[in-house]
Amino acid sequence: MKRLVVIGNGMAACRLLEELTRLAPDLYQITVVGEEPFAGYNRVMLSPLLGGGTDEQTITTYPHQWYRERDIRLITGSPVVEIQRHRRQVITAAGHVLDYDRLLLATGAAPRQLPVDGVALKGVMSFRDLHDVRTLLSLSAARVVVVGGGFLGLEAADALVKQGHDVTLVHSRGHLLNQQLDEAAGHRLQQDLEARGLKFVMQARTQSIEDNGHGGVAAVHLGDGQRLPADYVVQAVGIVPRAELAARAGLTVNQGIRVDDTLQTFDPAIYAIGECVEHRQRTFGLVAPLYEQASVCASHLAELGHRRYLYADTATRLKISGIDLVSFGDFSGDQEDAASDTLQLTLPGGYRRLQIRDNCIVGMVMYGDVAEAPFYEILWRNQTDISAVRATLLLGEAFCNLPGDGGDKQEEIAA
Repeated sequence: MKRLVVIGNGMAACRLLEELTRLAPDLYQITVVGEEPFAGYNRVMLSPLLGGGTDEQTITTYPHQWYRERDIRLITGSPVVEIQRHRRQVITAAGHVLDYDRLLLATGAAPRQLPVDGVALKGVMSFRDLHDVRTLLSLSAARVVVVGGGFLGLEAADALVKQGHDVTLVHSRGHLLNQQLDEAAGHRLQQDLEARGLKFVMQARTQSIEDNGHGGVAAVHLGDGQRLPADYVVQAVGIVPRAELAARAGLTVNQGIRVDDTLQTFDPAIYAIGECVEHRQRTFGLVAPLYEQASVCASHLAELGHRRYLYADTATRLKISGIDLVSFGDFSGDQEDAASDTLQLTLPGGYRRLQIRDNCIVGMVMYGDVAEAPFYEILWRNQTDISAVRATLLLGEAFCNLPGDGGDKQEEIAA
């Protein structure tokens, strides 16, 4: 049997192992090296775990028994410290020397650190993995400042409010989720979260974190002079691909580990997937592209290599404190573009914005009631001419009788 070593035990790696052991169950002797001391868990469920909505056993989607049933050797709590490509060996911190015929890098991403004084103080933490959640759950009621108004920051802040903390979120932009929502939806989200006890300071940058005199946190200082008293600070200002190991091994690294359309590095024995990679000048953070990479890479490792990974723009679906959000495409609009038009509808239970160009949907934002999102997404993907239904388009599929609608299309939309 050939020897496959997988560095990383996150969601992308586990999905690849699931696919590979289905496609070629007897092709490899597989060893997985995970830096964390846990079996495979669903990182998407860390927010419900922090908020008290689930438990660790439930989010452990790949327990130790799963690896044993597939004869996969799992090494946890011992990071890889060196890849010796000329010998085709991997060395771990615990001294394991692992030979490979094929090597998969799925090292993920690390939380970006705030570039300010005081970031190394005790009490400054991230919200990225199960260890972080355990740390946050151990805190007694306190004043917490969360820095970052993206998805992870909002999830952490909302969950901490549910745990009884006094939470203030600091965001450098004018509205929340500024990459996924327009201004109107972002402001509405802020109002709804404020009603649930979360406080916000918008358009503010963190200047420094004040020492309490004992190596802990006393306050967060902002660029405009504000001082926010705090006992803890949670950083949620993005992620950085973990590519240092690959760089030390001499692989090509730019923003992430450079891979081709087969997820192969320039070393034909080494593949890479997930948040650690860079493919066609793009890095990744959402689950859908990571799973697609895992599927394509598994087909090549299984020696059924006829597939190619090509990124496709997909709708972003999020849920913040029970509020559904969906967006896709270019929803920002261009006031100087005569061919561009914005359709908006505000309802008690939601908000919709459709961006139209040349009689086709090019972008969308939906907030709250998102039941019609699949209908608009199909129109977007197919670049359907909506001129005949423009007047009723915002009301949804039931009010739109598009030319050429047939049974097959209706089934696709319903699905």
